[in-house]
Amino acid sequence: MQIGILIIGDELLSGRRQDKHLAHVIGVLAQRHLDLSWARYVGDDETNLVDSFHDIATRGDLCFSFGGIGATPDDITRQCVARALNLPIVRHPGAVKEIETQFSERAYPNRIRMADLPEGAGLIPNPRNRIPGFSVGHIHCLPGFPELAWPMMEWVMENHYPDLHGAETTQYVMKIHDGQESELIALMEQIQRDYPSLKVSSLPRFLANGKSEIEMGIKGEKAEAQAACEAIKTELLGRDLEVTML
Repeated sequence: MQIGILIIGDELLSGRRQDKHLAHVIGVLAQRHLDLSWARYVGDDETNLVDSFHDIATRGDLCFSFGGIGATPDDITRQCVARALNLPIVRHPGAVKEIETQFSERAYPNRIRMADLPEGAGLIPNPRNRIPGFSVGHIHCLPGFPELAWPMMEWVMENHYPDLHGAETTQYVMKIHDGQESELIALMEQIQRDYPSLKVSSLPRFLANGKSEIEMGIKGEKAEAQAACEAIKTELLGRDLEVTML
């Protein structure tokens, strides 16, 4: 199962607000030795959101969606999930109870709209203001505000995916001084063939003095990653390249 995040809002695409969810989600998943597979930023556009949710549901990915579940006209996540999955929107009794408990008569006429959810949706408790998020399959829709969304995400992980953990991995990063990335492609391909379970990456940097350096990463099970790292170092030193482990 791939894990992704969908971050929604015109204010992010215009630069009026900076996203904080990406780094936080990566950290939460890392505690379980899990990696984030993808991240998407989408504005408050119905067509793009419906297409995104339909694609996510078709793939069967675990997705956390942030934003667009309020009561204002630009909050269209609920409607887009329903349309993408061909579900009607219905008023969820449990969500009604939470919103009425929090706001009493002030729940009407507007706040109660946040209880209109795709049919069959499950609720995600909100410990701050009791306005719940919702889940449909592996799609979990949360508020855009980090202080609300992050505890709700952790609740989803603990209650929906208590046994979802990845294998513990190790990452080695080496700096190759004055190296040319094009001259390392064959070596990287050979390492990938020899150790197919590893992830091998390369990040070139161009220095002010006209020279370049490359950060090469090797990530995976510890013994294999260590063996691959030693093989790379041996090859590079044989080419008289200076290597520094980071």
